[in-house]
Amino acid sequence: MAKNVIFRKKINLLIIIISFFTLYACEDGKVNIFSVEDDANLGKQIDAEIRSKPGEYPIYNYFEPNQYVQNIVTEIINSPFVKYRSYFPYKVQILNDDKVVNAFCTPGGYIYVYTGLIKFLDNEATLAGVLGHEIAHAERRHGTNRMTKAYGIQVLLSIALGNNPSQVEQIAANLFSGLYLMKNSRDDEYESDEYSFKYLQTTQWYPGAIKFFFEKVKKDESSPFFEVLLSTHPMPEDRLNAINKMIIDNKIGEPNEMNLQSIKYKNFLKSLP
Repeated sequence: MAKNVIFRKKINLLIIIISFFTLYACEDGKVNIFSVEDDANLGKQIDAEIRSKPGEYPIYNYFEPNQYVQNIVTEIINSPFVKYRSYFPYKVQILNDDKVVNAFCTPGGYIYVYTGLIKFLDNEATLAGVLGHEIAHAERRHGTNRMTKAYGIQVLLSIALGNNPSQVEQIAANLFSGLYLMKNSRDDEYESDEYSFKYLQTTQWYPGAIKFFFEKVKKDESSPFFEVLLSTHPMPEDRLNAINKMIIDNKIGEPNEMNLQSIKYKNFLKSLP
């Protein structure tokens, strides 16, 4: 009799677990224990944490440069491939550090771009490609997908057993301040490149322009200047090859001044304080 009770409990627990995974399964088949609203709230918390540490994250307070970058993001998120524009704020903040050639995005769409990256690029389309890549990290929910993969079983069992129904919130609170530093997987990076390409196909910019960033990094990839970037991203040659394949497969023509906006970008750089 006791064995039957234990067996029934195990079956009930299994049903709960299966139901939980079904409930939180994403469209691409991945499981994410966080809701879209959780992503948005998590991003808001990370943004507040970043802004509270100006020594570590030097906020660039000039309005016009930030607005210039924000306008690019606003156009990109009008792409039909962007699903969460009504849920995520997609706010951009420039960070004032010329030594860092990088950008990152929190869950929920808070984007940060270093001045080192902005000054490294040669045209507006490449910046749009990089921003599209960061938007894709939020859209594809890579941050909370990684958290689910790392902590999902523990959280799932806690919730299923009713031992700690607030476990998800606790983990989010404990990890939010450093979440953006977690490395994206190679697959996440390639997927973000792919979606950036898709986003830009419905904009004024050359869809494959991010390749120009990879080409420049590839020339100097042994430089300590790119040590941080290359420690958290796949080698640019692999990503460059993938982008070039997308350009060929989609029959994208050669870039020109209209879809690169090089002159406009150079004028923007000159206007930086």
